[in-house]
Order: sequence, then C-alpha cells, then structure tokens
Amino acid sequence: MNHEIDLSKYQIRTDLVLETIENQIENNGFEKTTYKENDIQVTQVTLDEKSAHMIDKKVGDYITIEFQDITDFHNRENVKTIVTKELQSLLKKANVKKEDRCLVIGLGNKKSTPDALGPCTIDHILVTNHLFLLDTPEDGFRQVCAISPGVMGETGIETSDIIYSVIQTTKPDFVIAIDALASQAISRVNKTIQMSNTGIHPGSGVGNNRKEISQETLGIPVIAIGVPTVVDAVTIVSDTIKYLHKFYAFQKDFINHPMRKMIYDGHINYLNKEVELNENDKKELFGIMGHFTEEETKTLINEVLTPIGYNLMITPKEIDFVIQHLSDIIGNGINQALHEKVTH
Repeated sequence: MNHEIDLSKYQIRTDLVLETIENQIENNGFEKTTYKENDIQVTQVTLDEKSAHMIDKKVGDYITIEFQDITDFHNRENVKTIVTKELQSLLKKANVKKEDRCLVIGLGNKKSTPDALGPCTIDHILVTNHLFLLDTPEDGFRQVCAISPGVMGETGIETSDIIYSVIQTTKPDFVIAIDALASQAISRVNKTIQMSNTGIHPGSGVGNNRKEISQETLGIPVIAIGVPTVVDAVTIVSDTIKYLHKFYAFQKDFINHPMRKMIYDGHINYLNKEVELNENDKKELFGIMGHFTEEETKTLINEVLTPIGYNLMITPKEIDFVIQHLSDIIGNGINQALHEKVTH
C-alpha cells in the first residue's frame, strides 16, 4: 500500500539561506561562489527578486562561514579574520563610509544560553560614542554605540520599537544586529556564521519571531550576523537516520578492510568515507521507510512529533562554553571591521 505524503503541509524551518538553497531540486539561478581558507569554507550567495521569491527569502547578499573546532585559539583567530573581511565586504556594498556612525544590537535573552549570543557579543564591542561626545578621538576609530534591548517577555515592549526609539535618539548611519538562528542540520549547529545585508527577525533561533529589523523598517542599512544554536527534534531524528544509512554502508564495505585491524572502530569517522547504501539495502534495513526520500522522512517525523508537542528545540550540552567563544569571534571581528586601529 502506497503512503502519499503531502509535503506542502509542512515546512521544515531553517534560517540559513545555504540550507534553503540545498533543499532546492533545481538550481534556480542562484548566484553562488565558494572559497576555502585555513579549512574554513565561505559561501557567498546573491539573491535577485526571482530567486528570493522562489525560496521565500529577501533580496540581498548572504555569506555563510563554516568551520569546525573553535576551542583552539588559532582556529578562532582564523574564523575571526574571515568574519572581519566578509563584514567589511558587506559594509562596502552598503556604501558605508569611514565616518558613518554604527549602532550594534545584541538581540536575544541572556538568561537563555542558546539565545544569549547577541547580548554576550555586546560585551566584546568597543564602544566609542561617548568619547566622540566628549572630544574627537584619534584617527582610526569609528563612532560606535551598542545596546542589548532584551526580549519582549522581559520588557513587554516589541524589540523593534525599542530599537527604533534608540535610532531616533542616537541617529546612527547603519546597524549591525546579532542573533541566534535555527538550522536543519546537526552538523551546522554552532559551526556556522551567516552574515547578510537583508535584516533579521529577533528570536528566530528559538522559534519566536518578532517584527523584522531591516532597512525597510528602520530606514538605514542593517547588517545581520547570526549563528544557528538550536535544531528541532525532527532534524535530530532525521539526521540520525541518515547517519545510520552511512554507518551501515561503512560497516558493510569495510568489514574486512585492513584499516579496521589497526584503528578502534569508535575512532573512525565514517561520515568522511565515500560509502552509500543502495536502494535494496535501504529497503532491507528500514522496510517501508527505506522507500522514503530524505524530505519525506523529515515530514513523516514531523507528523509524528508535532501533534504531541515533542518537536523540541534542542542545543548541545556545551552551549555555554561555545557561546563564549562565538561571541568573542563575532564581537572582535566587528571591532576590527569598524575600527582601522583595532588589529586583534
């Protein structure tokens, strides 16, 4: 008996444009370039009106920086260098001049660790606005102020209304906003930074969208920086099934390989191996589910978990440690991009 799944009923959410594009069956004219530097992969995507409409995203430039271990000092410095370079590129595209004033906004809730990226980043921002009010600092520093407006649950005020009021008072020329995002791949959680010139929706990382913060709503350029810190349970289960496919294929193909006699199995990263299950193996191992595509599997799991309230938003156990490092990378990357005198 065939089970027809209506994919149109469900939308597996991701805030990453790169993942949205990867989900497209056809290349719908997306302008995409990729380069690698110090084991860090950078993907630059430009969406015009047609391609943006196809994936329900905004027209503009999106930069995705993918990395692995940021517990290592040198790796963090390499990521920070790329963040600085790509942010400077976005500022240039927005026609931001050296003398333009900046407001840095840390969105999110510091009491909720997965949502604390924005407020923690503000702690690293070099604020200079008060110095300009007292006197003119030496060349090489930009006029910068920063704010962490909190969340509506704490203040009772729409975040975008607070920001608009601050902008009316401080009158910056452009905004940089930092927030937590959501991913639909375990492998990208805390290992991806997305930057764009299209604005941001506060709280998107924890599934609590508020009013948009963008050039259309504020009247000045808005650069958004985000890191996926959470995934939903649907993603975890479906990715585990995908990894199970890979693991089974690896065990089958490498059962008598000499390498297995030299390396303990638990230390072999089978995801890096060029092995895949064929259709017969999938059907033998998973029965009816062996017929499903990856998207159909996600949709079925969504059908199972969502009605009973178990499609939880989940974050890694070391999130507090990682947020410290990510906020350092982004905060100091912003400092280097904004102030010529700041070099490290």
